[in-house]
Amino acid sequence: MSGQNSDPMVELKRRAAEEAAAMVQDGMAVGLGTGSTAALMIDALGRRWAEGLRFVGIPTSERSAEQARALGITLVDFGSHPQLDLAIDGADEVERGSLDLIKGLGGALLREKIVAAAARRFVVIVDEGKLVDHLGSRSPVPVEVTPFGWESTARQLGELGARVALRIKRDGELFVTDGGNLILDCTFGPIAHPRALEASIGHIVGVIESGLFVSRTSEVIVAGRDGLTRLVAA
Repeated sequence: MSGQNSDPMVELKRRAAEEAAAMVQDGMAVGLGTGSTAALMIDALGRRWAEGLRFVGIPTSERSAEQARALGITLVDFGSHPQLDLAIDGADEVERGSLDLIKGLGGALLREKIVAAAARRFVVIVDEGKLVDHLGSRSPVPVEVTPFGWESTARQLGELGARVALRIKRDGELFVTDGGNLILDCTFGPIAHPRALEASIGHIVGVIESGLFVSRTSEVIVAGRDGLTRLVAA
């Protein structure tokens, strides 16, 4: 049976994750992202922790918190660390040039955006397949909403031009976020003006947050078959 490292895409993600983990220095407060690539980054930080690096982390999900604790990483909250030195996370889409993002297919978009907003630097790690010319080309925009009245919220999102789907787990149960909310996956197609759409979504009563991350990215580390590329916003 083949091992985990036999998957070339996993190895590409691992290289980007290790590059990002190398940016963490002693004494930093670090936002720990959620998702498959972020999990590889947390693993890399766990290895550095075992070698003597000391920092504190704020995870963006219960899943990431559990992983970090298992590696011995010290976790804190915003009460003691209202600002972070660095946050590292993955993304579902990265727009070339602007480095605007779609995030949230893993369901942690609200906490991810809170952490990104609190960080002096927000670094994103992806494989080259996540790069797009226009956000929405491949992924829906996840929108976290209150359970009460979600049907009305969905109707209003539809009026913005979205095809709206309530997120359901594979077992048929509703997907519920760590905050106890629902997610509506909104397919807009290629998005011409992400900032304007982010604002329009945010004005709908019942919306808590959207997976559009506009003008928040400091740097993107891209793992491709020709090696690692570092992108900064144009």
